[in-house]
Amino acid sequence: MDVLFVNPDSSAKAYQGLAKVYSAIEPPTWALLLAESCRSKGFGVGILDCDAERLSLEQSVLRIEELRPRLIVFVVYGQNPNSGTTSMIGALDLARTLKENDPACRICFVGSHTSALPREVLSYSCVDIVLLNEGVYALHALLKSNLGDDLAYIKGIGYKKSGPGDDLIPTINAPQGIVPQQRMDEDMPGYAWDLLPYKAKPLDLYRAHFWHAEFDHAKRTPFAAIYTSLGCNFGCDFCMINIVNRVDNGDEVNSSHSRGMRFWSPQWVGREMEKLAGMGVRTLRISDEMFFLNRKYYEPILNQVIDRGLDFNMWTYSRVDTVRRDYLDLFRKAGVSWLALGIEAGNQVVRQEVSKGSFQEVNIREVSKTIGDAGINIISNFIFGFPDDTLETMQQTLDLAMELNNEMTNMYPCQALPGSPMHHSAKKNGWKLPDTFEGYAFLSYECQPLPTKHLSAAQVLKFRDEAWQKYFSNPAYLALVGKKFGEQERKNVEDMASVRLKRKLLGD
Repeated sequence: MDVLFVNPDSSAKAYQGLAKVYSAIEPPTWALLLAESCRSKGFGVGILDCDAERLSLEQSVLRIEELRPRLIVFVVYGQNPNSGTTSMIGALDLARTLKENDPACRICFVGSHTSALPREVLSYSCVDIVLLNEGVYALHALLKSNLGDDLAYIKGIGYKKSGPGDDLIPTINAPQGIVPQQRMDEDMPGYAWDLLPYKAKPLDLYRAHFWHAEFDHAKRTPFAAIYTSLGCNFGCDFCMINIVNRVDNGDEVNSSHSRGMRFWSPQWVGREMEKLAGMGVRTLRISDEMFFLNRKYYEPILNQVIDRGLDFNMWTYSRVDTVRRDYLDLFRKAGVSWLALGIEAGNQVVRQEVSKGSFQEVNIREVSKTIGDAGINIISNFIFGFPDDTLETMQQTLDLAMELNNEMTNMYPCQALPGSPMHHSAKKNGWKLPDTFEGYAFLSYECQPLPTKHLSAAQVLKFRDEAWQKYFSNPAYLALVGKKFGEQERKNVEDMASVRLKRKLLGD
């Protein structure tokens, strides 16, 4: 085996009591893409998904040692914006143990956190190599090399060079480009679904978000998630999504400098969807940051789903200002039963400040009603604790969420995620950042959000946790769940809301 792609397990610390039953377990998207890309070039590949199999540290080490790959690549990435950082919890634990057992093994890290802070990741003694962006071309070159003295000639990596007295000096090579639009189908030719573990049938170790399955545990598996495009055209302060596109090694680079979208062809997408349908998948996430943006791409994809009779229950993202009423019927007919809306804040001034003014002024209430009238459920996303937030503006956000009373809502405390413009501002201005990777996890015990100009981090976290409980115990919301999904599903939501998170910052 030339390369083993490892998806580490950090779930217990990232999700606390929600990890066992309620949190989603998503297929490792980038491990699947990289594995298929390398396999298409003739390399021997494998995937070890410690998260899906819930492997202990000892079990993970044994499995890797049995496979004896030339290169071990930790794909420290996830669908949630903060996952690349929080996944470092499990990645470093496993990498350190592997190095202790076998100092000669070659360990490489790739992913959003690595792209954001490549020198910091390379400074860990257990990490030999880092990939500076998505890493497709750098990885191909690595696997052609001897992983030794020729590392100096490979673009797009960081490695450790021998210095005086056998000291190892972290070194960042010249950058390498990302896969261009015209090469997407060829150089990232698909997903290596067949390499994923399963119990009785493909993808049965993966489970959808609870709400995606209409709060019915039986509908959560098998589950898959795919991209039809990569990246985002916008540069919001709180987001680091585009950092994996970076082609500049400068320390001041953040995700807003690497904005842009690339698309696979509709034919490529249709082929992958056919594969998933053939494996019995019905519950499918389209993970694109901006799926509901360019009808040149989404219209043929959705028409293919309809024409081929693919019976998916899908969800995807949309900005609140890009929803087009005349296409909602197409979305619903194709099986898109949920739209995730990035509303972010109830106060327009706060929202415009963190989105760099890129949000168009829209009537959020009208957009919500329009989507509901089309028969599509909404999961609305809100963030508490933006730099300009006060208790009053956060209350406006909560009031808006309660008024909209959507079928589901996410409520996040604001984090200055590595790679985001906000993270650079925090470092520049001396704002308090988390001391641990766990501190960046929204639902963790050590969660440490940013303070605002007016509030402490503890005040932000306390407000967020209380807001979440108010929403999910609201009689109007529970009545909606019971009416739309059923009384058992309502009971399931109440059971979920009974799981209380402990917070170090709040004295638990």
